[in-house]
Amino acid sequence: MSVYQATVSAPVNIACIKYWGKRDTKLILPTNSSLSVTLDQDHLRSTTTSRADPGFDSDRLWLNGKEEIIAPGGRMATCIAEMKRLRREVEEKNSSEPKLSTFGVHISSRNNFPTAAGLASSASGFAALVSSLAALYALPANPSELSLIARQGSGSACRSLFGGYVAWQEGTAADGSDSLAIEIAPREHWPDMHALICVVSDDKKGTSSTSGMQRTVETSPLLQHRIKHVVPERMKTIQKAILERDFDTFARVTMQDSNQFHAVALDTDPPIFYMNDVSRSIIAIVTEYNRLAVANGGKLKAAYTYDAGPNAVIYAPKENIKEIVELIVSYFPQAEPFKDPFALFGTAGVGEGKLVEGFNPAVAKKFPVGSVKGLIHTRVGDGPRKLGEAETLLGPDGSPKFLA
Repeated sequence: MSVYQATVSAPVNIACIKYWGKRDTKLILPTNSSLSVTLDQDHLRSTTTSRADPGFDSDRLWLNGKEEIIAPGGRMATCIAEMKRLRREVEEKNSSEPKLSTFGVHISSRNNFPTAAGLASSASGFAALVSSLAALYALPANPSELSLIARQGSGSACRSLFGGYVAWQEGTAADGSDSLAIEIAPREHWPDMHALICVVSDDKKGTSSTSGMQRTVETSPLLQHRIKHVVPERMKTIQKAILERDFDTFARVTMQDSNQFHAVALDTDPPIFYMNDVSRSIIAIVTEYNRLAVANGGKLKAAYTYDAGPNAVIYAPKENIKEIVELIVSYFPQAEPFKDPFALFGTAGVGEGKLVEGFNPAVAKKFPVGSVKGLIHTRVGDGPRKLGEAETLLGPDGSPKFLA
């Protein structure tokens, strides 16, 4: 008997122009366009196996080995129903196709990083879900078409359907048919873009993104100014910077947009605080690092950005990462030695307590070990990958191989 299943991994993306606010909460239509960098799946990914079987009496889903309820009308149910609808269209065109759309599906998904910690786990998770079902159902849809469905699971998931540099166009249609992701440039266009993620907290957030952004839409006058006057210009500027590999402009716009997103959170009534003292100290360190570069006749060397959480993502060209890591570990000592996945540090490794010449050490205080729980060094990466049978997450009976 045939086994109908597919396993796909999908990447995390970190936005440079932030998505914050929905004009339609059911369809997840954003109030503004956004832009992100897809990160390397070798370091951060969600992997999902989907299997269709006539013996499955219902759709079931496990996340990291724990069964999740697929609530009727909820985001998960919506994505699965939409994918089954596309499969039905395939079956109607070709009567010899097996009627997979009528079978129950079992889905097992695992993240290799903390869930709900501000590291965009829902983005890679829903992108992997939709991509694995597309592979299972042998759909002819392209990534932009699939992004329309992933978006209904998690807005930023639509951007994880592509590698490289990705825009999510807000669209204007009421049905969301033009609110989709497009690739601005593939990873190969600007492969030297690296990222250092400073995991400040892996705790679940106090205010979820979903409830936080709705409160902002309802109460923040600054958000309305941002939507109308700021984001459209920034989207044009940063896309041009990416196409020209202009890091100075990319960095300036990325930091400005992160600052404004958190200003909008603060402008919400009551205010939302996603950053903490550690987050703000990292901003001060990156700012001083850039000030020094510009004072010496150079250009910006690093860009911080923060999503709805305290974790910092520092974008930088590959050649600046060593200095940045040394600065961060000087102020935030690590319990474990820094791992150098790209062999950029040579035999000397990371010099702890090593500041760039001329750097003002008083910009931040030294924090105790554990204030930054971990450092993840990654880079721009590719889009969803179809994996082999050896990497399936479901056992022969259709239950997860790895239970929580």
